Amino acid sequence: MELHNKDDLRIVGVPYGHPDAVGLIARVQQVYVELYGTEDVTPMGPDDFTPPSGLFVVGYRGGEAVACGAWRAHDGPAPDFLAGDAEIKRMYVTEAARGRGYARMILRELERTAVLSGRKRAVLETGTKQPAAIALYTSSDYTEIPKFGLHTGMPEIVCYGKTLC
Repeated sequence: MELHNKDDLRIVGVPYGHPDAVGLIARVQQVYVELYGTEDVTPMGPDDFTPPSGLFVVGYRGGEAVACGAWRAHDGPAPDFLAGDAEIKRMYVTEAARGRGYARMILRELERTAVLSGRKRAVLETGTKQPAAIALYTSSDYTEIPKFGLHTGMPEIVCYGKTLC
């Protein structure tokens, strides 16, 4: 899978362990440490992001990896997840590449590929100290949903969902 757009961001599906994915994940984890004092410890592994049960994408500008995002399939258990859910993870754009709409492009590609894999709803969690992320999701028709996963008791976490089809 490879997608080009008008701003010359090339979006490519890569394995979770790909060097560019690993590098961008390390950078987003550092952001979490700076904002919240700890990395995101949600259990994840390569199988979570292997099609058709998930996908990890990297956005390249020129030859440089500048953005990433992923989704992984969930089919329960309720109330955290419903049959047909796609959980959005590891959305990140490097500081130098921000302000170009790359996060929105990555999110749209994740939604598109999730639908192609039979997913019906996208869900995600983000933090209250990430106003740009919250603005991206709310302007992309995500609405607040009950907290799920490991972060249910954390006041600085907010969860969103969006019907995909």
